[in-house]
Amino acid sequence: MGQYNAPLRDMRFVLHELLNVSDELKQLPKYADIDADTINQVLEEGGKFTSEVLFPLNHSGDREGCKLDPATHEVTPPKGFKEAYDQYVAAGWPALSADPEYGGQGLPMVLQNSFLEMLNSANQAWTMYPGLSHGAYECLHKHGTEEQKSLYLPKLISGEWTGTMCLTEAHCGTDLGLLRTKAEPQDDGSYKLTGSKIFISAGEHNMSQNILHLVLARLPDAPKGTHGISLFIVPKFLPKADGTPGERNPIFCGALEEKMGIHGNATCQMNIDGARGWLIGEPNKGLNAMFVMMNAARLGVGMQSLGLTEVAYQNALVYAKDRLQMRSLTGPKEADKPADPIIVHPDVRRMLLTAKAYAEGGRAFSSYVALQIDRELNHPDEAVRNEAADEVALLTPIIKAFLTDNGWISTSEAMQVYGGHGFISEWGMEQYVRDSRINMIYEGTNTIQSLDLLGRKILQDNGAKLRKLGEKIRGYVEENGLDESMSEFVTPLADLAAKVEKLTTEIGMKAFQNADEVGAAAVPYLRVVGHLIYAYFFARMAKIALSKQDNGDPFYKSKLATARFYFARLLPETAMLIRQARAGSASLMALDAELF
Repeated sequence: MGQYNAPLRDMRFVLHELLNVSDELKQLPKYADIDADTINQVLEEGGKFTSEVLFPLNHSGDREGCKLDPATHEVTPPKGFKEAYDQYVAAGWPALSADPEYGGQGLPMVLQNSFLEMLNSANQAWTMYPGLSHGAYECLHKHGTEEQKSLYLPKLISGEWTGTMCLTEAHCGTDLGLLRTKAEPQDDGSYKLTGSKIFISAGEHNMSQNILHLVLARLPDAPKGTHGISLFIVPKFLPKADGTPGERNPIFCGALEEKMGIHGNATCQMNIDGARGWLIGEPNKGLNAMFVMMNAARLGVGMQSLGLTEVAYQNALVYAKDRLQMRSLTGPKEADKPADPIIVHPDVRRMLLTAKAYAEGGRAFSSYVALQIDRELNHPDEAVRNEAADEVALLTPIIKAFLTDNGWISTSEAMQVYGGHGFISEWGMEQYVRDSRINMIYEGTNTIQSLDLLGRKILQDNGAKLRKLGEKIRGYVEENGLDESMSEFVTPLADLAAKVEKLTTEIGMKAFQNADEVGAAAVPYLRVVGHLIYAYFFARMAKIALSKQDNGDPFYKSKLATARFYFARLLPETAMLIRQARAGSASLMALDAELF
């Protein structure tokens, strides 16, 4: 069922040649001793685990799905998933970037991020079982009490226990101010929670000894809306005094969602029938604490689609080189065969290069953001930490929305390469299309991410964060503007940067008169900014490739060709998007609802 090989060469290029992570990490005392050899070794081992252990379970897991026992409420994942998880834990992968004080390995997020891409390429459904554990760890690490940290963090870091995020209810998705789950204080300091949650990824399974549910609920005297939400940790099994799982807590899986994709993951409807939980952080400030986990999840979802983009590209490429159909329009390329392989055809190359460019651009962008997270959390200079935090806040919605949009485009194009065979499940390509579609929806739909970017991250601070990014891009353009070999990259980059600045001002002025202008412009606006960022990184990658294209390594010629394709074929989408963003809200809001 296809193949997956971790793109180690391109990962090393991004980390060592583009981002110079070894030098960057030396500025962070916590990571000063981490060198390129250490990073490469971890990447190589990660590639082996994902390709040899996880990838063979991807197709079978999709076909088999999960099974719920209605009597016991227990869920059984597909065959082989638990055994793979045991190997994952035994190898220490859950501890990769976690705090050594609680049993972690203390490696940087930028390395964790590359491993996360591999996991999702190999098996997104499986990866979702431990996937939210890191977010739960981050949330507790920042907002938990010392007692909570000492009890729960070592278990999450070791992988003995996993975590979930319980937000959504049947009547409220994004609008969490409507949630109804209740939490009543008890004499012993705990809380009794009652309610129901839906769409809970990995909400029930037998892969770990315990599951820690992070649940949003309301206290009895809580104010209405989002200012009255608190966060609680609700274990599947109540920990005993020695920290081992004890009594079963009444938080059960009532049903499994029947889904379009990710069949190997248990997406659960969770019933909470007086379950015991403990408050995380301050009362009625639950969203502040949960946002730590939600932002980690949004970055993780971007990596899900990057992983699917890469694996879909790899398999479509193999097929295109092997499948014989018709002759090249410019004459036979393999005259000894009855037809040429389809990779000779221009539009097949367009589809392959689209996926290749979106994979390589996404890898550079997401690795950069992960490095900024490392700087935000660990740089000794507070000013540097604050600057990195602002940039991460600005870029997080773009990671989530732009990478998942591009994942949907890329997997669809890769499936199209197969022709009719792409629609048949035995080839595996249609699964990537189905799996990728959820990534545009959950952890805040891409429209929500677009509103977050334009409304909160840009207009709310009068564009301060965006201007800093623009200054970085302008600095690069000025540095390379006189280099004729870079003109084909920096000229369109400079042009788009100027257009983004102008477009932002226009939308901001319209928004003062009519807030619907933000909603009307947000989605195309985010894609324009996403392309600006990709253009910046492709220009940087092209400069490196230009300097090394004659050294005998074909990698650099391939990188340069991909950058040229991106600027010629994908970046021009921004012209249409800018016109859409400028079109305003009138054509959207003029029609009365009853006339639809």
